[in-house]
Amino acid sequence: MNTQIVDAGRIASGGYRVDVSRGERVGRVSSEWFSRPADERYLSLDALARTVHDRANRSRTRVVESALIHVNASRADPERLALMLPGSDTPVAPTHWSFGQLASQVGAPATYLRQLPASLAAINLQYGLNANRLEQIKTLETEDSRVELRAVTGPDYGRIYDHELVEAVQRIAGNGTGDTRWKVPGVLDWSSGVYNPSVDISKATTTLYASDRDVFLFLVDDLNPIEAGRLRDGSPDLYFRGFYCWNSEVGAKTLGMASFYLRAVCQNRNLWGVEDFEEITIRHSKYAASRFAHEAAPALSNFANSSPMPFVNGIKAARERIVARSDEDRTEFLRRRGFSRADTGKVIDAVLAEEGRPPESIFDFVQGITAVARDKPHQDVRLDMEARAKKLLDRAA
Repeated sequence: MNTQIVDAGRIASGGYRVDVSRGERVGRVSSEWFSRPADERYLSLDALARTVHDRANRSRTRVVESALIHVNASRADPERLALMLPGSDTPVAPTHWSFGQLASQVGAPATYLRQLPASLAAINLQYGLNANRLEQIKTLETEDSRVELRAVTGPDYGRIYDHELVEAVQRIAGNGTGDTRWKVPGVLDWSSGVYNPSVDISKATTTLYASDRDVFLFLVDDLNPIEAGRLRDGSPDLYFRGFYCWNSEVGAKTLGMASFYLRAVCQNRNLWGVEDFEEITIRHSKYAASRFAHEAAPALSNFANSSPMPFVNGIKAARERIVARSDEDRTEFLRRRGFSRADTGKVIDAVLAEEGRPPESIFDFVQGITAVARDKPHQDVRLDMEARAKKLLDRAA
């Protein structure tokens, strides 16, 4: 079997014919794509980096005694609260997000407080701050036309700024527009089964996002396809490398990144034909910044610069390892690995429909399992099946 990185499969239209019936479908990027308004979409890493870096330059963080925070209800605007922090004469306006964090810190229900007149909400918050057992809180304040309180956390919160993640990605991906191997993805044409990597980057196609709460970036190396075996018709089975990562400097989510091989990205930014999915997350605990520097950033760089041959060889080994030659073998192989009788039949039927023969190799079974998993309505069941498929593939390698 040919296991080289190739330009094979490129057709006259400039795209690559791919088989998205294999592997997993991952919808995380699509969820981000659907939910982002226009002002959260960026056309390059440079533009995104400027925004989040400028925001960080206008910000400061400090640890303050919670009992020394004074809550004011504005007479001019009875629906607005302002905080006076120790050591400053400038009122700080909490955002919707930081208000919820502040309420959580003092054990008050944020939803209820938001329904109260500002004067009553201020009284409740002030009582909670004076009686706060934590005694100290960490703030993140950003100055624009006014000073906003963007985050309220415990004193040991380990903040990783959004610009730190974006700059780590820039070190391997440049501008994210094709000046390196890594770029905003192209799009799959469902009518022809051809994935076109060369699509104009616009607000509708970009996968670079940032809001006042987080950043999310998805890039692919889709101009350098990887061949790992052949399809039923003899054409190459092509993959591309991809990764996405995310962070929230205000505590809305962890820092994390996922790397994988995929066969295509559709217009709605679903990932199709995904294999070898790996994910790491880092909580914003006391030593989060150190973990990012020594664990997450190097992992991203290693994936970006590593050879795909271990992955290709793993696929080859899975294709070559025959584990069933009879119907009895196939049933026993799946049943011994915890699959129900109904799912066992579906896995075998899925491979039969795709390959024109029943499953024989580890690779056959993995493809059949992931095909059945895609149709599971419950996420927990789907993820469990996909995890068992990956475990089979890992053992074969």
